[in-house]
Amino acid sequence: MLFVGIGLAACTDQAPKNGGDILVIGDSVMAWNGSSDQAIPDVMGQALGRQVINKAVPGALFDNDNALFSAFGFDIQRQYPGGSWNWIVLNGGANDLGFGDCKCQDCSAKVDGLIGADAMSGAIPAFLTRLRATGSQILWMGYYKGNGKGSFEGCRDDLVRLERRISRFAAQTEGVMFLDSEDVIDSQDDTQFAGDNTHPSPKGAALVGRYLAKAISARDARSQ
Repeated sequence: MLFVGIGLAACTDQAPKNGGDILVIGDSVMAWNGSSDQAIPDVMGQALGRQVINKAVPGALFDNDNALFSAFGFDIQRQYPGGSWNWIVLNGGANDLGFGDCKCQDCSAKVDGLIGADAMSGAIPAFLTRLRATGSQILWMGYYKGNGKGSFEGCRDDLVRLERRISRFAAQTEGVMFLDSEDVIDSQDDTQFAGDNTHPSPKGAALVGRYLAKAISARDARSQ
């Protein structure tokens, strides 16, 4: 699993040194279907007619304290290459809960470390504030509800708590937007899920990618 992830990390699009238009960072939900150019970021680029660089890595944690793994993109914060970007789109947190110490059990402390009950403290607000300081517009993509057959089902309550806090942070922070992919993924439609019943199928990725692209297009239009 590790070697597969490292290989995929090495194969992600190379980001321009000085930045670019739209950067995507995150975990396997963003990276899935990338080998066939049907990942969520691929769909965004096609829908917008804009350059989208995808640096997401399967298995990445938002906050990974393993220096070796982090160097290969397994820390979402370390995926950010620097530079100036018009938009930075990201997701994360599920692997922190599923693969960390709490393993989708009692993850309250882990959630609090990522983002506190005040929605303004923790690793996620600190990172998003840092990204905003570069002038980038920020779009956080929330996870969709699973179909009940895949992994991370036990993480549902903590992920909902995590993303409610992120949504509150976004509502209070200029230039930051939260969109829930659950708004377009039908948990009852198995064709929207990959064979592992966890990641999006090309159909599911297309639904989410177009949803994010529509939001970016609308926000850019309002700012012109």
